[in-house]
Amino acid sequence: MKYRMDEITESCLGKMLDAKKNKGEYQPYLANINVRWGSFDLEKLSLMRFEKDEEERYGIKYGDLIMCEGGEPGRCAIWRDELPNMKIQKALHRIRPNTELVDVEYLYYWFLLSGRNDLLRRHFTETTIKHLPGETLKQLVIDLPDMKTQKGISSVLRVIDKKITVNEHINDNLEQQLMLLYDYWFTQFDFPDNDGNPYQTSGGKMVWNDTLKRNIPENWKVQSVISNCLSSIIKPGVEIFNTKTYLATADVKGTSISTGTIVDYDGRESRANMQPSINSVWFAKMKNSIKHLYLNKEMQPIISSSILSTGFCGLQCNEISFEYIASYVSNAYFEIHKDMLAHGATQEAVNNDDLAGVHIIIPEDTVLRAYHETTQAIYAQISKNVCENQELVKLRDWLLPMLMNGQATISD
Repeated sequence: MKYRMDEITESCLGKMLDAKKNKGEYQPYLANINVRWGSFDLEKLSLMRFEKDEEERYGIKYGDLIMCEGGEPGRCAIWRDELPNMKIQKALHRIRPNTELVDVEYLYYWFLLSGRNDLLRRHFTETTIKHLPGETLKQLVIDLPDMKTQKGISSVLRVIDKKITVNEHINDNLEQQLMLLYDYWFTQFDFPDNDGNPYQTSGGKMVWNDTLKRNIPENWKVQSVISNCLSSIIKPGVEIFNTKTYLATADVKGTSISTGTIVDYDGRESRANMQPSINSVWFAKMKNSIKHLYLNKEMQPIISSSILSTGFCGLQCNEISFEYIASYVSNAYFEIHKDMLAHGATQEAVNNDDLAGVHIIIPEDTVLRAYHETTQAIYAQISKNVCENQELVKLRDWLLPMLMNGQATISD
């Protein structure tokens, strides 16, 4: 049965950010940048003044669908009380479903499909930035099956998305372990010595390094990150492709990879893209863009089917140095140094000449091999989860239109 959106939901926009006019207590709020497809990025929340009588108007509850009004209109996620007393800013719609008529998860997947097949685009107002105004949202028409069918469809799709989320959480935890190990071994220099004791704490000999202006273990070296005995910079090369998956920096969130864009090169040369390889480490060149790809042998399915945009910079490692270089690039020190060197008129970024001034400590071979043996299995598991998630996203995206359009049905 067909309904207008305002017949099955209540919707409103959030509060206008106005430092001069806003009154009340400072509280966190969601902005456009905090909403992803199916999830929220809650690491960097801003504060705005809200008065007590605005709690109901701009507050969000469990089960509300929070949607971007501009930028990428329609991008949305279901709020599940991730944080208490959350509010929204004017760039977001709060959509509160009538749960007797529509299942909120079915509604989310309807918007996901509508965003993918450009069904929403005809409703956008567009000057320099696309918008989906509140009144236009209310007039959208949706064809709803009965509640049992809605819940059946959403439950199948939700199972896939839950598994994707579980894999992402596992990888987050594994990456935290790697950060702690790297800090312990190569910042505090308490890697295991020949007797298994922490090197510096146990009195291991340290020597002053003029380049880094600090002490480092004896017999260790300091070299440029793009030209050293452990890794070298990867440059664009002429390649002839047929069909490849093009991965832009926008297709990477942290270390998670979306499905990218399928491009048919029809046997033509590609000069402007980067060909990934086994044991290569990649990072985004842009300032304030923390995106990493760790391409070990477990990532072979992605390596063989993908090309990367030149928004990435790659370091080719060997089998023993891969984990150390990957850990170095993911360390806060590297990202801070990269951002300090970034430059440009419209988009600040680093180039190879800039990176030549970034230095990396070169450990003794025995320590490097020990770190490889200690962390290899962790990086392998992260890569397996990334590859599995890519396959799960493909499965969900294949099922999504078939289930929503009735081409496939779910039996009891």
